[in-house]
Amino acid sequence: MLRKTDFYINGKWIAPAVAKELDVINPADEQAFAVISLGSAADVDKAVSAARKGFATWSITSREERLAWLERLLVVYESRLADMATAISSEMGAPITMALDEQAASGTGHIKAFIRALKNFEFERPLDTHNKTVRIAYEPIGVCGLITPWNWPMNQVVLKVVPAIAAGCTVILKPSEIAPISSVIFAEMIDASGLPAGVFNLINGDGPTVGEAMSRHPGIDMMSFTGSTRAGVAVTKAAAETVKRVSLELGGKSPNIVFADADLEAAIKRGVSHVFNNTGQSCNAPTRMLVERSVYDKATEIAAATAKATKVGDPSQDGDHMGPLVSEMQFNKVQGLIEQGIKEGARLVAGGTGRPEGFNRGYYVRPTVFADVNNEMTIAREEIFGPVLAMIPFDTEEEAVEIANDTPYGLAAYIQSGDRERIKRVSKQLRAGMVRINGASHAADAPFGGYKQSGIGREGGHWGLEDFLEVKAISGWEDSAA
Repeated sequence: MLRKTDFYINGKWIAPAVAKELDVINPADEQAFAVISLGSAADVDKAVSAARKGFATWSITSREERLAWLERLLVVYESRLADMATAISSEMGAPITMALDEQAASGTGHIKAFIRALKNFEFERPLDTHNKTVRIAYEPIGVCGLITPWNWPMNQVVLKVVPAIAAGCTVILKPSEIAPISSVIFAEMIDASGLPAGVFNLINGDGPTVGEAMSRHPGIDMMSFTGSTRAGVAVTKAAAETVKRVSLELGGKSPNIVFADADLEAAIKRGVSHVFNNTGQSCNAPTRMLVERSVYDKATEIAAATAKATKVGDPSQDGDHMGPLVSEMQFNKVQGLIEQGIKEGARLVAGGTGRPEGFNRGYYVRPTVFADVNNEMTIAREEIFGPVLAMIPFDTEEEAVEIANDTPYGLAAYIQSGDRERIKRVSKQLRAGMVRINGASHAADAPFGGYKQSGIGREGGHWGLEDFLEVKAISGWEDSAA
């Protein structure tokens, strides 16, 4: 049994103020493989004190010093990529090949992207050509509380920790208690990178205790949270007492609009595979597939066949298969929503309730496709966070846009079409923070975030740096050269 019960505070591994242990469960076999500690408000106080002390010196370091640290971190991260992938696979069930090539590798990609962003970021500049004596300065906001989820642990940890520190802030990280071991390894990497004490601090704990204490703490200047919309509301309410900045990356129910002039087989297979990637546990998964009626029946056949051909297997084994859901709670939620889809009259064309054939333990689910869904059904409204696709027919471009936008979320949207002008037209009408066309990937430097209840703010690239900076206008500035 792996024991990781200490917290990383002020450059040292220390025991929690009060001993309260929690087993970390491997979702593939439902057995504990590690033990962590759950922190308390007293631990948050210690971390805030360390971070405030660290901010006094780290906030005035040069761009060059922070770039040098980022380069060192990248080297350390790459040297432990296999360790990171193993931890992620064990704690949240990502198949090891995917854990290495996508989950762990996302951290490498984001560190490189933030190195590029930091090199090119203008921390000081004139307001404009007409106001040369007004200086605009971007300065670190202060101590930042960071709360990250279990579904893409390193993707989200690096998207918060690295830009915050690169901007000159100090941080307190609370990863998900369901998948905390990857963050412990990341803290070990931070320690090995030579970052000064107090700049980075790690506390494990649950949301109602540690998350709440961080959100309310007067010594924390900003909260950055990724998770459910419900939990994001709780963080925002708690943070409001001290009027701290809040950045949120929350849920999604992303539409994937497939027009009749698309490469139908490629578009449907790609869309289904995207939903099933990471066992459907991605906030930007295209879980509502809107298909033009003239090709709807054929699209349904392709989607059903793709789902039935999707392999489910042990995440510790190499290969291109789907692993389990992260927890018993998530398993029960997904099973309940599949049952709800059947009850409300959606046509089940693949998958369904229960475990796949050959599995009698582990939080494995069947890759599931519903056809003939309407946008009022529960499975079209709620974020399922499992491998469940809802297929909805449409007749016109206007109807497709209306259905796509009829959701409280606005994280991502997808368009499949061979008509370039229609693609441009529709992409501008979709109320979503990200639109991907015909399978295009999302660049690490591009802003990640959404409209409406999908969140506030953007992560990635220079937008990620801006999230952790205050803007100051200095009037009467005169350069010495003038």
